[in-house]
Amino acid sequence: MNIKSSQVLVEEAKKSIETLSSEDVKKLYDQGEITLIDVRDIREIWKEGTIEHSKHIPRGMLEFWLDPQSSYYNSNKIKDIKKMVLFCALGFRSALATKSLIEMGFKNVAHVEGGFDALKNVGMKVVNKEKK
Repeated sequence: MNIKSSQVLVEEAKKSIETLSSEDVKKLYDQGEITLIDVRDIREIWKEGTIEHSKHIPRGMLEFWLDPQSSYYNSNKIKDIKKMVLFCALGFRSALATKSLIEMGFKNVAHVEGGFDALKNVGMKVVNKEKK
C-alpha cells in the first residue's frame, strides 16, 4: 500500500496556511486580537493544562462543532471570536486542522509553530482544567 505519511500531509498543509511564531502569538494574545483554540485531546489538557482563556475544541470534532449545518454545531465555541489561532502539542495536528478550516471557508485562521510547548516557553500562562 502506498500512502502519504502524516509528515507529508503536515508539510503540504503548512504550504497553504498561516503559521505564527509563539512570540507573535503571545503579542497578539496580549493585545486581545486573537482567540486561541486548543485542539488537543481532553486527556492531554487534564494532564498538562492549557493556555489561559483558550477555547478547547478537540481535533476530532473541530469541523463538526464549527459547521452550522452539523448536528454537533456549537455556536458558543465561536461566539465573539476573533482571529482563530489553533494549537496542539507540537504543531502537527493544528496545521492539519487549520488547513481543514480554510477548506471549509474560514478566512481568519492560523496555527502556532511548535504548539503548546512553544507557547509555554514564551511565558504564556498555563491553567489546569479539572476532570468533570
